[in-house]
Amino acid sequence: MTGKMKCCQQHEQSQENKIIELADVCVEFDGRSVLKDINFSINKNDFIAITGPNGGGKTTLLRILLKLIKPTRGTITYFDNGRQVECLKVGYLPQKNQIDTHFPISVKEVIATGLMGFRNISKTERATSVYQMMERMGVTEAQNEALCNLSGGQMQRVLLGRALISQPEVLVLDEPLSYVDKHFEREIYSIIEEEAKSSTIILVSHEMTAIAPMATRHLIVDHTVHDCHAHHHFIISQCE
Repeated sequence: MTGKMKCCQQHEQSQENKIIELADVCVEFDGRSVLKDINFSINKNDFIAITGPNGGGKTTLLRILLKLIKPTRGTITYFDNGRQVECLKVGYLPQKNQIDTHFPISVKEVIATGLMGFRNISKTERATSVYQMMERMGVTEAQNEALCNLSGGQMQRVLLGRALISQPEVLVLDEPLSYVDKHFEREIYSIIEEEAKSSTIILVSHEMTAIAPMATRHLIVDHTVHDCHAHHHFIISQCE
């Protein structure tokens, strides 16, 4: 096989594996630059660990990736086997401060919202999936409790259950270890490790000690994106 043919095959394989592409993305709020010159692609089965300073734009980047907000400039494109598509099957765990905890909805109902849009699932299958996820997250006893009655750790378990219940292609986790106790923290590590076998993971965390060995890529976000190749992911200069 010639070098040219091999190069073309590798390029085609890379294009087929690509699922998200950001090109020349900039985000401004009230004339203030939050993200600028963002160019990178995400491939199937990537495990991307993201860290960076507070206010550096990590959560904004996730919201751009999820198409929850539009960039001021630039484009975000989804792909499926090399073809451009409008949407992907995504599970999202937001930070707790983005949730209206006073909204009158129960634990069981919150987890069930992760199946919204799946019309081919029967009521029985839906109920079974919700119950199994509540058991997995350890919140079965609180299934009828309103969000406002939950502890921070319980809330995090419920939101993680909602993100996982649809068996997403892409799992986006924004500070998944916040508020949880040490016991469930270890369980979350195991859950994330298991999900990484079949899903693409995009995870934001300030604590990379346990996450770093699982990740295949490390990004530092500080108003732009730096690919990091260091063993520790706290100081940008270590990644240059």
